[in-house]
Amino acid sequence: MQWTPKFTSVLRERCRAGAQIIHDTGLWLLTNHAAAAIGEELNLPRIVSARGMLTGWALRHKGWKKRIAWALYQRRDLQTAHVLHATSPAEVADFRNAGLTQPVAMISNGVEIPSLSASDGKRAGVRCAGDAVTQPSTLDPQPAFRTALFLSRIHPKKGLLDLVKSWALVHPQGWRVIIAGGGEAGHAAELKAEIRKLKLESDFEIVGPVGGERKWKLYQQADLFLLPSHSENFGMVVAEALASGVPVITSRATPWEELVTHRCGWWTENGPAPLAAALRDALSRTDEERCEMGRRGRQLVEQKYGWPGIAAQVHAVYRWMLGEGEKPECVV
Repeated sequence: MQWTPKFTSVLRERCRAGAQIIHDTGLWLLTNHAAAAIGEELNLPRIVSARGMLTGWALRHKGWKKRIAWALYQRRDLQTAHVLHATSPAEVADFRNAGLTQPVAMISNGVEIPSLSASDGKRAGVRCAGDAVTQPSTLDPQPAFRTALFLSRIHPKKGLLDLVKSWALVHPQGWRVIIAGGGEAGHAAELKAEIRKLKLESDFEIVGPVGGERKWKLYQQADLFLLPSHSENFGMVVAEALASGVPVITSRATPWEELVTHRCGWWTENGPAPLAAALRDALSRTDEERCEMGRRGRQLVEQKYGWPGIAAQVHAVYRWMLGEGEKPECVV
């Protein structure tokens, strides 16, 4: 919550140069408060994307700081926003539970759809029937292994300790877990200690932050994606994994019931035991079954979460905020 006077002056200058709308992302920071103050000062309509920062878990994490910020400025800053942006029905409910009554635009995140370099329409790296096993990078698993991938922040809310404990309950042969992402050093140390305690060092590889082509290669080489999170407003990595043709296990703390309705993954309760049950089911499937689930997941993302449709919805909301169009259907 550092004071950032330069950010404030630069934002004011940019807004005076011709901005018509302020779209602020996130809560709690003084930069978010500055955006609200400048919007009010210059009489600019403002839309706020909370990005999951009003979930029960998020409010409890470092809760005393957030209670102070809520009382000092955050409640008023949200109440004075013209429109709120949610990425799921659960996030709409979070806004309402916080006592916020203004219009909410429910628009999912847009997802990049990667090209897949696989023959016969198969996802690259999935060992479906007849596929050859290759090892094209140093991050690849040993040829005899299947890979379960976690790719997100190393943070307590992501459920990584549950993942380690559930893996110990199942302890599958022929599988390993790659954990990719940056985050809190203290939690990374706690995670490594739990892996050592349960004698799972040979099952886990922690590779640090990844991005760009390296990130997409990890997705495409995975046989299964894992996100046992305690709180997500959307879960961008779930959409990216599905776009890469990878079946997903995630928690009911994410808005991904479509994994069940579209038969492309598992949507489970939090905790080691429910996660272990989902893992047993997922790992018992044949390569071909998991590959087919991945195909269905990619089709879901292509049809619903591609950028052209998402961008059109955001543009329609902006026009409506400026009085240039009808109220879009996505506004509730």
